[in-house]
Amino acid sequence: MVTKHDVQFRGVSDDFRKQVLGYGLTTAEILYRRPDRQWLLQSYVWQNYDMFPKFPVLCDFLAFWEKHLDGPLVSVTVAHSRLIKPAELRAVDGVFCLH
Repeated sequence: MVTKHDVQFRGVSDDFRKQVLGYGLTTAEILYRRPDRQWLLQSYVWQNYDMFPKFPVLCDFLAFWEKHLDGPLVSVTVAHSRLIKPAELRAVDGVFCLH
């Protein structure tokens, strides 16, 4: 497991550091009721880097939503993908020289 102290690259973006530490891209579709028209559902798409399976960043955002925003949540659909994965290797059946 890679720790935060192992990732000390200069000039590397914070997003890349998160991916090396195991974060993946998380997308959540949030359905909520409009505060002024409770019968009307609205959709909000949230995307950030987060850790599977507990999703602490998403949970913090949803807690903020429930505390500070008026639109009550109806449902949250989550998709998650690790962007840095082990390389896929295949055996090559021959060697090809171009020049």
